[in-house]
Formats: sequence, C-alpha cells, structure tokens
Amino acid sequence: MTFKIAVYGVRDNEVDYFKKLNQYQYELKLLPELLTHDNIDTAQGMDAVLLRANCVADAQNLQKLHDWQIKYVFTRTVGFNHIDLQAAQDNGQIVARVPSYSPHAVADLAFTLGLTLQQRRVSWATHASHQKNFIVQPSEFTREIHDLKVGIIGTGRIGLTEAQNYHALGTKVIGYDVFQSEAAKKIVDFKSQEEVFQTADIVSLHVPYFPGKNDRFVNADLINLMKPQAVLVNTARAEIVDISAVVAALQNDRLSGFATDVLDHEADYFGKKVDQIKDLNLQALIDLYPRVLITPHLGSYTEEALVDMIKISFDNFHEVLATGTCDNLVQPDK
Repeated sequence: MTFKIAVYGVRDNEVDYFKKLNQYQYELKLLPELLTHDNIDTAQGMDAVLLRANCVADAQNLQKLHDWQIKYVFTRTVGFNHIDLQAAQDNGQIVARVPSYSPHAVADLAFTLGLTLQQRRVSWATHASHQKNFIVQPSEFTREIHDLKVGIIGTGRIGLTEAQNYHALGTKVIGYDVFQSEAAKKIVDFKSQEEVFQTADIVSLHVPYFPGKNDRFVNADLINLMKPQAVLVNTARAEIVDISAVVAALQNDRLSGFATDVLDHEADYFGKKVDQIKDLNLQALIDLYPRVLITPHLGSYTEEALVDMIKISFDNFHEVLATGTCDNLVQPDK
C-alpha cells in the first residue's frame, strides 16, 4: 500500500524537486498553503504530514490528525517549535525534523545582509539614488571589509560558515559560543559575549531558540554595549531578540542598522501581502528602512538547502517505517 504524505508550504518552484527526489514512491499531496486551523481537513485520508516553519501543529490540530489516525508529524525544518511535542507524545504521534541542511544558505544571507548595511552603507546609498538623490552622504564614508571586526554569536555549522566567508576576505572574526569547536578555533577569536557586542562592527546571531531558556537574551543591556556605528543581524529565531530594544537603539542612534530574516508572529505576515501591520515594533522597523532590512524568512531558500531538506525528510519517513525509529526524532524536553 502506498504511503500518503500531505506536504504543506510547497512553493510552485519546489514542486518538481519533490517529485524528482521521491525515490521511495510516496503518494504526495503537495499543498502551497501552510497548515492552519482553517485548512486542517486537507490532511484527512493521509498517513503523514510534512510541515515547514509557521505551520500550526498545536494540540488542537494534532488531536484532529490523531482522530484521523495520522501518526507521523514531520517537519522539513531544523526548528520544531511550531509543533506541540507534548501533545504529539500524548497522542502517540511521532515527530521528526531535518537537523541540518546546507549551512551556506543561511550563512550567505547573513553575510550579505551584514555587508549591505555596514560596508559602504549600500542600502542607504541605493535608497537615496532611487529617490533621485545622488549626493554622497557623510554616513556613507566607511572602512573597507578587511578592516572590519565581525562578531559571530553561535559558531555551529551556520555560524562557522559565515565566519569563513568573512575570514576569506581578511576580516577579523571574533565570536562567542559555549561550545567551541576545533574547526571554529582556527578562524574565530573567542571572546566573552559582552566583548563581542562591545567591539564588533557587525554582530551576527546563529543561536538556536530554547523556549523558556534564552528568550530575548539579546536585550537592551547587550544592544547598548554595541558601537553606534555597528549593525546587528538575526537570521536565527525572532524570539532570541528583544525587538523593542532594537527599535529604541535605532531611534536613539545607539545602533546603525538591523537586518532580520525572522519576525515575532511571522505567520501573520510572511507568505502574505499585508495591508495593515498590527505589530507596532514591526511597523517601526519598516519605517526605519533603509537602516533596517527585513527578508521574509528566506534563509533556507536555495536549491542546495531545499534538496537537503526534501531528501532528509523522505529518508526520515523511510527509516521510521522500516525500523520504527530514526536518528532525527524529536521528543519533549523533560
């Protein structure tokens, strides 16, 4: 009997990849929309669901999946905070994720955003030109890339890859991580977290989010340590940054720029054309363009990362069906 999977959040240009990489001949129901309370019925008759970030897999939806005898709730993302793990376990449902994919995808985006804001103030200059203002501003007088100091908070696979990007250009790379790999030590000069924020021209965040443990750890105290000419880049998770503190620092010229690929309550905005912004902090960030750059959670949106996510997800299903378990299962943190 064919194993049937409802796959949510599939963009038009991703369809062919799912079909081409379907080596186990699953029956795929490829859905462009994210899973919500309103469209949960689209999972009826399936054996499994494959989610992406911002899909709703709370207790309510998981119970409905359970009622329809859907045992497998997998996500093709590294993060899994969109899934209520305790509810899934209580239902006897199995959850698996993709623990990693091409680290270059997010690292390259963070690298690009940081340089766009800091090096030559490219975002400021192109915005002025778009408004037919071709006067060179004092704010566009900057140092060269090799003379910058870049701080990486979190030097795992993605953070290390971004560090390697900067290191290749002769940039001084400093960093902070509780776990300092030997590979990272070769190019990253590890400092205290406070020293990284105090001295870096660009601070780039690559820290996983642990609910209840590191919420808003990048707060006013850390942000106010930064040089007024510095920029902050977040391509990790929105929950690790106190956005109100970022907005205040920008408005008071205590911070030069901010770039983010993640937002609080981003399911309300990403993937949609929004007429009204209800979040006052988000509206303030938008109003601060071009000092603030916002991308719609496209860090993993590269061909290489997509292929990795699909292959690993399909392998996860295959391994669980064949053995009852797999290396990428996720369970509640006791």
